[in-house]
Amino acid sequence: MPAVISSIAIDALDPPLLARFWTQALGYRVLESNDADVISLAPADGSGPDIDIIAVPERKSVKNRLHMDLRSARGSTQEQEVERLLALGAVRADVGQGPGVDWVVLADPEGNEFCVLRRSAEEAAAP
Repeated sequence: MPAVISSIAIDALDPPLLARFWTQALGYRVLESNDADVISLAPADGSGPDIDIIAVPERKSVKNRLHMDLRSARGSTQEQEVERLLALGAVRADVGQGPGVDWVVLADPEGNEFCVLRRSAEEAAAP
């Protein structure tokens, strides 16, 4: 039987800052907090993996080797989702993706890159 993803860990200088960003970005809720050293987030509806935000003493220094890909939901477009995430504190990021790609690379408030894909969640689920 294959393994399943239980949680995604994100290192952070300021776990409360990233917890605020990712709860708003993904519609997650704070599951538990350990004096801001570890903040565990969970999907509000119980689907998907948890996210553990873990305090570390150093800043991010290189491109992520693993990142999340997000899809817009609730009838919004990629452009609308990018604008919403930028308003929450994300910034555009260049990781060498080139001009012809159909995804948008952003970074969270501590510089962790993630992508917003062109096809919405509804479009991706359609046969």
